[in-house]
Amino acid sequence: MTKKSAGILLYRFHNKVPEVLIVHPGGPFWAKKDLGSWSIPKGELGPDEIPLDAAKRELEEETGIEAAGDFIELTPVKQKSGKLVYAWALHKDIDPAIIRSNNFEMEWPPKSGNKKAFPEIDAAAWFNMDEAKKKMINEQAPLIDELKAKLDAMG
Repeated sequence: MTKKSAGILLYRFHNKVPEVLIVHPGGPFWAKKDLGSWSIPKGELGPDEIPLDAAKRELEEETGIEAAGDFIELTPVKQKSGKLVYAWALHKDIDPAIIRSNNFEMEWPPKSGNKKAFPEIDAAAWFNMDEAKKKMINEQAPLIDELKAKLDAMG
């Protein structure tokens, strides 16, 4: 069965240039990774969960930001793992400094028997669309291209 996740790509206009908010995953595996590791805030869908509801829940869990407004549905993308990512864009300008992530627990260091808590995301930042595409997981880059095309079409 294909794993599914859902997320929200926040966007704003800074000096009339569109920017997107992407997040960097927390935890030791991602600590020294930058290019190709950022993502839209997203998470797995529950068994009978509506994707947009999951996307709103995940945005709030991972960032503390409540999602409300006019959502722009984007075409789902498939990641290398086979996971299908449903995404919506939302026009909302927030200060990344206010972001508060939930935590997850894992054994660290490996095979030590010690459990340690890490934030699900350890950074969030606004990037112009070209820069965001370099920073984010390659398979999510089409979300940026589609949002750009939709914004261009809206004028």
